[in-house]
Amino acid sequence: MQRPTGPTFRQTVERTELVRVAGAHDALGGVLAQQAGFDAVWSSSLEVSAARCLPDASVLSMTEYLEAAANMQKALSIPVIADCDTGYGNNLNVTHMVHEYEAAGITAVCMEDKLFPKLNSFAAGDQTLLSTEEFCGKIRAAKNAQADDAFYVVARTEALINGLGVEEALTRAYAYAEAGADAVLIHSKSKTKDEVESFLAQWDGCRPVVIVPTTYPEWHVDDIAKAGGSVVIYANQGLRATVSSLRTTFEAIQKYGDTMHLEDSIASVKDIFVLQQLAEWQALESA
Repeated sequence: MQRPTGPTFRQTVERTELVRVAGAHDALGGVLAQQAGFDAVWSSSLEVSAARCLPDASVLSMTEYLEAAANMQKALSIPVIADCDTGYGNNLNVTHMVHEYEAAGITAVCMEDKLFPKLNSFAAGDQTLLSTEEFCGKIRAAKNAQADDAFYVVARTEALINGLGVEEALTRAYAYAEAGADAVLIHSKSKTKDEVESFLAQWDGCRPVVIVPTTYPEWHVDDIAKAGGSVVIYANQGLRATVSSLRTTFEAIQKYGDTMHLEDSIASVKDIFVLQQLAEWQALESA
């Protein structure tokens, strides 16, 4: 059975006015995102680490994150963009990362400008940034390492996360674009979209801008596009929904002692077989 094939992330950005991306941590989540109509899947370091009940704090290795992203891409005909934290170290690690992800069929990666090891942006703790010059070096290392011109490097600035303000975020983003980044990601943990809107209003459009509206969920996709966003990532909503659903389901089974009241609201075993492509695999036995 042939693996699905599809456009690269670069092609998706070039062809789509606003690329909608859903976060996932495994192939099943990625397939469900594709079925829902998303344009790409974000292999989220938060989700991948949470699936192991470990913190998003550079605890897992590059190989473990790569395996998760590669398993998603194998199952999908939409591109995976891999959340690669800080690039897993220095310029040498970034170079190795690009070689490995590209060889695994991943067509886009994202790096952030925090120190390694990094801590999740929404966690209380150290969010110190790498110097602009050093992060530009990482971007150049990534672009020099890629074998295919289609490979896409997103540079994520955490200037707003660190409380450095919109001007610093713009300064860094322009430097990252000059260093060769294919797009910039502007991240904020503000409860409103104001900081990001201000960034977009002052951005000259030299590169696509990626938005992650986790803490300002009321921002509609149409308004994001009007403001100048090119890509929007719903980075962890799937994980959070999974936690709520599993908790509710397991607690209900314990409470009622059977599953009859659940059967109409949970997926059937036949649905799981379809997601597994069981019939296609069984057909191979008689081919």
